[in-house]
Amino acid sequence: MSKKTDFHQRYRRDMGNGFHVRKRVALVSLVAALAAIVVIIALSVRLAQEKSRNAGTLPSTAEPTAFVPKEPWDHYRLPDTITPISYNVTFWPRLEPDVNDLYLFSGNCTVVFKCTRETDLILIHSKELNLTLMDGFHARLTGLNGPAPSLKKTWLEVWTEYLVVQLDGPLQVNSSYELFTEFAGELSLTQQGFYRSVYTEDGVKKVMVATQMQPTYARKAFPCFDEPALKAVFHVTLIHPQNTTALSNSITSGRVNITVDGQDLIRASFEPTEIMSTYLLAFAVSDFGHIRTESGRSVLIRVWANKNAIEKGKGNYALEKATPILAFYEKYYNISYPLKKSDNIAIPGYHYGAMENWGLITYGEPVILLDPNEPYNEDKEMVVGMISHELAHMWFGNLVTLRWWNDLWLNEGFASYVAFLGSDHAEPTWSLNDFDPPEEIMAVLNEDDYCSSHPLSVKEEEAWTPEEIVFLFDSITYKKGAAVIRMLSNFVTEAVLTKGLQTYLKEFQYKNTVPKDLWKHLQMAVDEAGITLPRPVEEIMNRWTLQMGFPLITIDTRTGNVTQKQYLSNPECVVDRPSEFNYSWIVPITWMKNGKEEPKYWLLTKEDTNTDMALGSSDWLVANINLTGFFRVNYDVENWERIINKLNSRHQDIPLISRAQIIDDAFNLAELGMVNMTLALRTTSYLDKEIEYVPWRRANSHLKKFFDILGPRGIYGPLQAYLRKKVTPLFQHYSELTLNWTESPRRQSDLYNQMIVINLACRLEVKDCTQLTTTWFREWMNNSTNNKIRSILKNEVYCSAVAAGGVEEWDFIWSMYKKNITSEVDDLIYALSCTRQPWLINRYLEYCLDRDKVPKDDVHHAIISMANNPVSQPLLWDFVRANWRNLIEKCFLLKETLIYAATDFLSTEFQYKQLLQFKEELKGQPGWEDETLEGVLKSVEANMKWIERYKKELHDWLISETSEK
Repeated sequence: MSKKTDFHQRYRRDMGNGFHVRKRVALVSLVAALAAIVVIIALSVRLAQEKSRNAGTLPSTAEPTAFVPKEPWDHYRLPDTITPISYNVTFWPRLEPDVNDLYLFSGNCTVVFKCTRETDLILIHSKELNLTLMDGFHARLTGLNGPAPSLKKTWLEVWTEYLVVQLDGPLQVNSSYELFTEFAGELSLTQQGFYRSVYTEDGVKKVMVATQMQPTYARKAFPCFDEPALKAVFHVTLIHPQNTTALSNSITSGRVNITVDGQDLIRASFEPTEIMSTYLLAFAVSDFGHIRTESGRSVLIRVWANKNAIEKGKGNYALEKATPILAFYEKYYNISYPLKKSDNIAIPGYHYGAMENWGLITYGEPVILLDPNEPYNEDKEMVVGMISHELAHMWFGNLVTLRWWNDLWLNEGFASYVAFLGSDHAEPTWSLNDFDPPEEIMAVLNEDDYCSSHPLSVKEEEAWTPEEIVFLFDSITYKKGAAVIRMLSNFVTEAVLTKGLQTYLKEFQYKNTVPKDLWKHLQMAVDEAGITLPRPVEEIMNRWTLQMGFPLITIDTRTGNVTQKQYLSNPECVVDRPSEFNYSWIVPITWMKNGKEEPKYWLLTKEDTNTDMALGSSDWLVANINLTGFFRVNYDVENWERIINKLNSRHQDIPLISRAQIIDDAFNLAELGMVNMTLALRTTSYLDKEIEYVPWRRANSHLKKFFDILGPRGIYGPLQAYLRKKVTPLFQHYSELTLNWTESPRRQSDLYNQMIVINLACRLEVKDCTQLTTTWFREWMNNSTNNKIRSILKNEVYCSAVAAGGVEEWDFIWSMYKKNITSEVDDLIYALSCTRQPWLINRYLEYCLDRDKVPKDDVHHAIISMANNPVSQPLLWDFVRANWRNLIEKCFLLKETLIYAATDFLSTEFQYKQLLQFKEELKGQPGWEDETLEGVLKSVEANMKWIERYKKELHDWLISETSEK
């Protein structure tokens, strides 16, 4: 499943695709909103996703239950007494409200099951369903191999989400039975189980219904054995209004016109599904239109969406790419797609990103629908990435399924890894696999270095309850999962990895597995290929999947000494999650000496010596080439100096991704005091010669802190001068590459890098940049119906022009925002926050309290944007304190989100005292927890210490770099 956070859909996409950050907005965020967005992700715990840093992770140890389970129904896991064989389910959703203004559905379910161990108790999941009483019981039991025992008692166990059926005698082992239930429920807006989605088409309000069963929401749609290992065949029937279409996992087997309660309806039946888990069951009813592949193909592929979107061709690109991606996976997995059709449906307001229901994949509209009149490659990349991720699941996850949720990464990590291959196949000229995976890895390294992180595979008892399961849908599962598979591919080769996957899928198709099963097949492929590894595959990979975090590898090139230790962003935190491996990894280290790649070196212990890594005075060494391993690297000072010298003399001798990694590692190590902060800054000194995207992206992200904390101080001037010297050549390069900004770059990475250069150059007041953006903006102002600014640059151009302008520019953006240009609303909200006029910031803040001016859904974005403008930061802090209750009660902002956004930049003793006073004022308010402000106070303390520690060092170095020599 692909997931998103609540905050502002365009700011993130799950590459779920596991949460792939959209580059255009991410680049802006790196300079203008990164810290606040990180906090929001951390505070928006949800399936969508993308959680950041230590957010949404499991507690270090399983939380104690509130009571000691005594009865079978006190346990969250089903007993091993019953195995489902098939379900026959009928649903009738009402697309019109009843007299109480409720949207309801009703239905019935007959589940055939086999008794595998004698029992007089049936536990079956059911949540928030009204079950019809039949002869005083909530169900009816029938024996298929003889008489069934009578029902003794039935009830709903709300806490553990069961329908409990007590029998007056035991079920017979190996005998089969039918359990029949009738039920009704609400089609709520929660997007869990069977739900409704409301949207507007041609000014008319419409309702469609769809399902979201993963991970534990099937029980909200019908009584079922809702665990992934309990696979069964599903026979689905949907009763729906005339002029609507019903879809399910399988192809339709028949439609019959019927009349029920005076309503003319259709009863649609579907062919039996393949044997599958409950979380993959799906159905939808709508009046959507669709497009399809031409007849004659072995697999029917369709894209469904609201009729306006289909008529405008917004689904065309998705259909065009789904066909070759599906064919690629059939070849890659060496197993044909097992279904007759693959439907892809765009759900209005769907916030999970996408869900890999077998044969009926659900997507949020923005991640699959693309306006053909605005061919924007980043949007295309998002569509391709989403489709690639979800189709990868058709085999890895659907055909072969995890046994339990504690190994969720086995589904999502592999799908995220393989999705890059599928995307590369669909758009080979974009070279996405060259720079997207390293970006994902560097992002998740910053999330996996907290004491509150968790292993990829957690213990089953840590993923017992539905809430604990939900927490596992995070970036560790998706991004780190993909990263360790990428590392595995590097040391066994991609061909061997593919071979192992193929035999694994072949043996376990339609079954459930644990990681050990995969390691076995990969070991078989390794042995067959004659590859020598220092340890068996399982032993190597267990170190990376069964313990949290990752190692810091330190190489002393004076002696060849190599050490490892767990890397933590806060070394003072206490890791209370024990590791059977004592936080030691079996580490495959790729490395190069003087530009020549050397044989891979395996670090098997916490400390070792590799004499080949002992260097002469003129030699240089770079390890973890192109970030093939999931770890950070530190060196002795002499080798750092030689690396920096090489970057400045001939940076091309160091591989592209390694250049980005050097910057990323250096800044992270500097934050921990392991290297000097000026050394980290010096890794950027060569950037006036760098034209590639990934190194600039890394540098840009780390410089965000310098902008924020140094902005109000005198040291900002030298910082601005230093960075202006670095970015000006890049600006000139793109001016030439695009023929004075009249054409779009051809390479995908250049598309993203030009966003960085305009954002930075204009922020740093490079004259040509400001002149360029204000000229474009003025042309748009003079002819508001003809905006020639390219989509990919609108965010940066709008912001720069508003920052350089005054009330006229601000009012123009406001007028465009009020026209509700949906495709640009995010860019416009952000641009309004860019003004340097304090009175305009205050006006914008006041507008945020007026729901008629700024809808509540947009207030969130506006506040975050203003939090990252140095001019508006102090004004926002005053505004939040003065209007706290209104912002919470009228704008529905999360308290934690609001306080973090308003305080992220604070770094003085006076501001710290203001925060203490605010904490006192909030005491006793309903729903407020002191822990949140305690965390903010620590953050401000850290900022103050950072200034105290580095101010003089940075000032002296920046002055030396920017003064005439």
